[in-house]
Amino acid sequence: MSPLQNTVPDDESMLDTLTIGRRIRKLRLEQGMTVESLGAKISRAASQISVIENGKRELKLVELHKLARALGTTLDGLLQPEPLSRRDELEIALERVQRGPLYQSLHLPPLPIRKGLSDAAIETILRLHGELEQLHTQRAATPEEARRANTELRAEQRQRDNYYENLERIAADLLSAIGHSGGPLSQRATAELSAHLGFTLHYVADLPVTTRSITDHRHHRIYLPVRQTGTDPRSALLQAIAAYVLGQPEPQDYGDLLRQRVETNYLAGALLVPEMSAVDFLSRAKNARELSVEDLRDHFAVGYETAAHRFTNLATRHLDIPVHFLKVHSSGVISKAYQNDDVQFPADPLGSVEGQRVCRWWSARQVFDVEDRLSPYQQFTDKPVGTYWCTSSIQSAPNGDFSVSVGTQFAHVKWFRGRDTRRRLTSRCPDPTCCREPSRDSSTYWNGQAWPSARLNSSLLAAMPDGSTSGIDKVDVYEFLDRHASTHSTRD
Repeated sequence: MSPLQNTVPDDESMLDTLTIGRRIRKLRLEQGMTVESLGAKISRAASQISVIENGKRELKLVELHKLARALGTTLDGLLQPEPLSRRDELEIALERVQRGPLYQSLHLPPLPIRKGLSDAAIETILRLHGELEQLHTQRAATPEEARRANTELRAEQRQRDNYYENLERIAADLLSAIGHSGGPLSQRATAELSAHLGFTLHYVADLPVTTRSITDHRHHRIYLPVRQTGTDPRSALLQAIAAYVLGQPEPQDYGDLLRQRVETNYLAGALLVPEMSAVDFLSRAKNARELSVEDLRDHFAVGYETAAHRFTNLATRHLDIPVHFLKVHSSGVISKAYQNDDVQFPADPLGSVEGQRVCRWWSARQVFDVEDRLSPYQQFTDKPVGTYWCTSSIQSAPNGDFSVSVGTQFAHVKWFRGRDTRRRLTSRCPDPTCCREPSRDSSTYWNGQAWPSARLNSSLLAAMPDGSTSGIDKVDVYEFLDRHASTHSTRD
């Protein structure tokens, strides 16, 4: 097996910053140009050209056009998918490996890629990395499979800026069908939407505990719980409607289950907060430099988490603002995460973010120390990759308190209300001395004198129920449907 097989994407036409940067360097050298002369042609400093050639910055289309002209080629010529030299491929693969979560988890110093580093040495490093990656994969149990699926889906979401155009179009068509012209979606309109699709609603007290709703396609009924404490009463119904509209089959694995849930939740959110109305509202707020998740929540009468999710769907595509999103348990453990603003979440060697503990100096954890839980909490945080601004809010759920945070890079905070906050902290994570290790004095004093009893999450010890990907008890579901279909004398 070639050492490149575990490091180079299967789709060779999918160019990344490393490949583009290497091609720019190759064309520059062929032209006999220095970084200074190329920088002068596009009005950039030589240091910025070096950053570009080293693949450490994503380029906008306008910049690519300028570089292509300066290098005497076309945009297609600059982005051509043909492979580079064998040496270039090896160097790109090694750089990609060093930027990956597995290599970084080893806490090894960066390995400079110089001419003196032979091809054989690079191939050896890549082979060892591939074997180590395979070993982690082989040892992975069911929870790790779920985390890998999460990692893959999060990468896809980042690539599309967490915006699903087809789902936005479906939501717009559904809302148009019931004459909803914009603004908040009322409970009455939600019921009209189910009637438009041919379903009647039935609120019952004996819904199986493993379900949020049950859709009976045979009799065109949607069953919902009588009591929906702590949740938006529209949410479960819209998710059931979304699953029906999308025609989702029973998931075959956790990856299928996760993708279906993301698409279902996205469509439900797009119905609650319609794109056209939301973009108009957010655009006006941006122009006034008053962007606020709280205002989006209040305007569309949704929960804070729904508003935060919806903001990430629309912020980059329509407002040109990269963002990140975090849902963090009071223990500091990440429940959900998304980013396209290059913030660095804590990750395990396989790149999984969910289940990792976020830095205690981030807004997502600092908000738990604030007594006032009604007012928005904002904070600047100086991180190894730059300064970020976040707004956070605490949401209570049956399984505990969670902070929901939306943040962006310092350059984009000018559009947000709360940018004048004086809270500013510093995070050195993933450096373990930042907040993961006790002080030397505390360690000396308490070493061998403290023995805490851990609270284990039972889900860490159990796989999915046998024969079920979703964890739903089909016996309960089918018995439930039989009971509630009793108005029909025989099964159809």
